[in-house]
Amino acid sequence: MRIGLVIYGRLDTRSGGYLYDRQLVAHLRAQGDTVDVISLPWQNYGRHLLHNLAPTMHRRLHAARYDLLLQDELNHPSLFWLNRRLHGRFPLISIVHHLRSREARPAWQNALYRAVERAYLRTVDGFICNSHTTRRTVAALAPGRPTCVALPAGDRFQPDL
Repeated sequence: MRIGLVIYGRLDTRSGGYLYDRQLVAHLRAQGDTVDVISLPWQNYGRHLLHNLAPTMHRRLHAARYDLLLQDELNHPSLFWLNRRLHGRFPLISIVHHLRSREARPAWQNALYRAVERAYLRTVDGFICNSHTTRRTVAALAPGRPTCVALPAGDRFQPDL
């Protein structure tokens, strides 16, 4: 299979979510799949929203010949509207580590984030969640979509990771 993966920044970023994504990419490649990492620049939330209007991003994804496009949910502000224009080209699957709208911050900010996240979650065809709690949270915002829980490998990684 030919698979795309949309992330911010570099796949070798040192965080739990990126480690999860790296392990997923390594597994897919070990199974013989081709995985293209599509890296969007880290910017502020407002600029991420503008990615939806970038013609280069739309052209790149629209022209891609993927069997599947994985998207780290962290990229939701960059994809919530763009995904609507990609609908039907290939399945869109979101990898959800946690939802930004569930973080501790003023209620009005989380209401804004929740609206954009809900719009994004409703544009994808299914979810890979890293926990049952995350799955329940996602299902509350975007019910009725196929979801699987792929638990992280725990603390069995080598110390240098």
